[in-house]
Amino acid sequence: MKKYYTLFAFSFILSGCMFEQPDYVNPISAAELNNIMQQQDIFLVDVHTPEQQHIKGTDAFIPYNAVEKYQDKLPSDKSKAIYLYCAGGPMGDTAAKTLHELGYQNISNLDGGAKAWQKAGFAFE
Repeated sequence: MKKYYTLFAFSFILSGCMFEQPDYVNPISAAELNNIMQQQDIFLVDVHTPEQQHIKGTDAFIPYNAVEKYQDKLPSDKSKAIYLYCAGGPMGDTAAKTLHELGYQNISNLDGGAKAWQKAGFAFE
């Protein structure tokens, strides 16, 4: 029985150490992003390096590790919604952190990236 308590305690400690999504970025599913894109004009940015096939409707390609260098491609209104994607998600999270540090307030990242988009059957350019 003591073995089970130890295992439970260890599991509890590990769960507290797991990655938690920062509050400055909103993870969004492929279905949610597609729905938003059908209803409104959005600012969609591919941040994956090397450059990949883009989701249809992508506004800019800005490498995740060079966001500061391409600020002129970003909306001047820092409250405008920006939707990011990469191949799988992590590069989008990195770009979101940089955007947040630059003062952008409304940032979403495609959960699962272009792979999730493709798996959902949505279009690429």
